[in-house]
Amino acid sequence: MDVESTEAQLQVKFITKQEHYAVPDNPYALQSNVQTAELNTLVNALLKESNPDLKKAVEFDFLVCGELLCTPLSEHLQEKGASTEETLEIEYFERYPAPRPQDCLMHDDWVSAVQAHVNWILTGCYDNSIHIWSTKGQHKLAIPGHTSPVKAVSWVSFNNDQGVFVSGSHDQSAMLWVWNVEGNSVDCVVTCRGHEKGVECLAVSQDAAKFVTGSWDNNICIWSANLSDVDNVPVRKKSKPDHGSTREPLSTLKGHREAVSGVQWMDYNTVLSSGWDHLIKLWDCELGGIKQEIAGNKAFFDAHWSPHSNCIITASADRHIRLYDPRSTESIVKTTFTSHTGWVQSLRWSKTKDTLFLSAGYDGQVKLWETRSPRTPLYDLTGHEDKVLCCDWSNPALLVSGSSDNTLRIFKAKHAMGDS
Repeated sequence: MDVESTEAQLQVKFITKQEHYAVPDNPYALQSNVQTAELNTLVNALLKESNPDLKKAVEFDFLVCGELLCTPLSEHLQEKGASTEETLEIEYFERYPAPRPQDCLMHDDWVSAVQAHVNWILTGCYDNSIHIWSTKGQHKLAIPGHTSPVKAVSWVSFNNDQGVFVSGSHDQSAMLWVWNVEGNSVDCVVTCRGHEKGVECLAVSQDAAKFVTGSWDNNICIWSANLSDVDNVPVRKKSKPDHGSTREPLSTLKGHREAVSGVQWMDYNTVLSSGWDHLIKLWDCELGGIKQEIAGNKAFFDAHWSPHSNCIITASADRHIRLYDPRSTESIVKTTFTSHTGWVQSLRWSKTKDTLFLSAGYDGQVKLWETRSPRTPLYDLTGHEDKVLCCDWSNPALLVSGSSDNTLRIFKAKHAMGDS
């Protein structure tokens, strides 16, 4: 059968993992040049037949030969070299709703770090301050303490009416803070010192017992996240009372030859790091050694691992985002995503979906990607007027990004998509 012919017909079957959207398992004859819009109309008509109570049409995406359909089906099959003689399986699932701008939160300087947790957002700023916001856009606190730009922030834990968080700064320190939510007051409990240059990135372990920092001194330090000085944590004499006690690292991991740009815990003993030395490293924290090393061809500005897919996405100076599967014995780069026109600075996987991630770049763009659509992002989240330096997810429907235009932007999708 001639795939290029617009008159050609195909036999297709529709399949889905979302059982509430399942249609009869019959083959259907379709024109080979059919596009997503027509497939949506057809599937919704089939759904209406089998479920007359369905009030609204549902927007679906379609997966054909492992990739989202973005072109006429005939073109897609031709690119994939797929047979048109056999019955074609088309998987469909509810489309992630387009995020819409919700809030634009003004800061006094560049917003260089952000982390969201349920109802609260932490931001770090180039004016040395940390801020706490509600996800509804209410400013709760501006927190002084660091003496240089804050480059990394992370929540440690929430307990009843108390939030614990950590911040890292170019003043070479990381600080552990306790926020009394009801009283809306904050105290620095511990100042962590062990780096010889600025702290660029940090991450808290899943059990909230430790955190890790990466620095311009090329080193990675592991710290206790305990608020009290227990477990033989090295402590020096008290510094200024308003900065709590001073703590030294539990251990230091040395191996990067240039600045460490990203760190993340993969499990209780494994830390992922990315560096300006073109290297991704997986560390054994107990042994202090390297489990695995992945070489890139440009400086890595960020890397993020998904526990859902066990894959790593990386941000680089060459504008490309790459997806690595560290378990692969073949080509370790699985997919390349190209859409940004400037450096890609920050990446974050969805916390609930194994195929969705965010990217933020020097082109002022935030992009929402589906790993099965490498050639084009699902959505461009516009609004920033300068470099976007950080991004995160609060939940499946809330996305946040910080920029050198001094704003934090909150984008909200109408609802969180059901699991596909």
